[in-house]
Amino acid sequence: MKKKLLFVIDSLDCAGAEKSLVTLLGLLDYSRYSVDLMLFAHGKELERLVPQEVTILKPLKYTQFTTLPLKNAFMTSLKQSEYRMLMSRLKYSTLIRKNPSTNPQKARIFWQSVSSVIEPNPKKYDIAISYAQGVPTFYVAEKIKAKRKLAWVNVSYRLEEKEKQFQKDYYDKFDSIVAVSESTKKVFLETFPEYANVIKVVYDINNPAFIRKMANFGIGFQDNFNGLKILTIGRLAPQKGYDIALAACEKLIEGGIDFRWYALGKGPLQEEIKNKIKERGLSEHFILLGVEANPYPFIKDADIYVQTSKFEGYGLAIAEARMLNVPVVTTEFDAVYNQMVQRKNGLVVDMNAEAVCNGIIELIQNKQLREEIISYLRNEKKGNTEELAKFYELVNYNESVS
Repeated sequence: MKKKLLFVIDSLDCAGAEKSLVTLLGLLDYSRYSVDLMLFAHGKELERLVPQEVTILKPLKYTQFTTLPLKNAFMTSLKQSEYRMLMSRLKYSTLIRKNPSTNPQKARIFWQSVSSVIEPNPKKYDIAISYAQGVPTFYVAEKIKAKRKLAWVNVSYRLEEKEKQFQKDYYDKFDSIVAVSESTKKVFLETFPEYANVIKVVYDINNPAFIRKMANFGIGFQDNFNGLKILTIGRLAPQKGYDIALAACEKLIEGGIDFRWYALGKGPLQEEIKNKIKERGLSEHFILLGVEANPYPFIKDADIYVQTSKFEGYGLAIAEARMLNVPVVTTEFDAVYNQMVQRKNGLVVDMNAEAVCNGIIELIQNKQLREEIISYLRNEKKGNTEELAKFYELVNYNESVS
């Protein structure tokens, strides 16, 4: 009899955890598992890559309600004489405007505001998995019935005391916690040392065969630029360090480098970054490409991949660049040495614009180093599909101890 699995994630937008989940779903043995997928936002780019064996559950009533314009939401509430969802929506909107928030704070405010109007899932699962921290974790803990619950942690962040106390009540309801790197585990245990006996490490799964196939399927850069192509992939959000990238871009221009720096992603800082590009006169050099469900043709055609992150759980885009043999320049965030070998498969530099600029220039000017890095990339181990065995061990835990 197939085990019933549920995965829960915010959406399948183009980001690291989302790509990791789609890769995992593409490798599962569906003769052994029946899989449901719960999303809090639908219609994002990566949904089309979900295997047909996976059942994407219907949107929650509340998430459908939040897609209505406020006037329509008010009229719907009036017609149905049901105001709880409207009041929850207004409460969240009011609180989030009053409290400029980090992601953990936003997740707490959202759940405190709306959890009472979010319906539980009526099914019972063998395994329920929150594949991201925050709202998916709260939802699985409170709204799902399952024999075992697993919580993925794919971002290395340190919590303030209020957030720690709030999240602990939910993590207490999980049987295992899964970190996506050793450094993510270390940071998590700094906040929650009490979970040392239940935390495991399962790296984001990279399937090199899939990535090579996708790199040859689709269209990359279309501007016919013949100079140096630099690529960054990441949400337009504070953790990705676009302030560092823009300052490094200015320094490259000052150095007379013939280049364009492309960025794939969208996010809360989009308008701010657009304005800074314009204000600093970088429009010809720093190009925002938006989101592409298939970023791999862009990676394949790039000369250098640059990551300016301030923190990461793993750094999936770096792994993807490595699989396509593109030299990497990256800042020294917590998890970077889980995959980077200094001056072998790329350069790890200090977390500032000058260091990033100098790293890029070194790869341009030191042709021997660049060729040595490319040679190393071609020969280093590709992907980590063996991590799938760790996943199976977690979901088959009851079988292994029975």
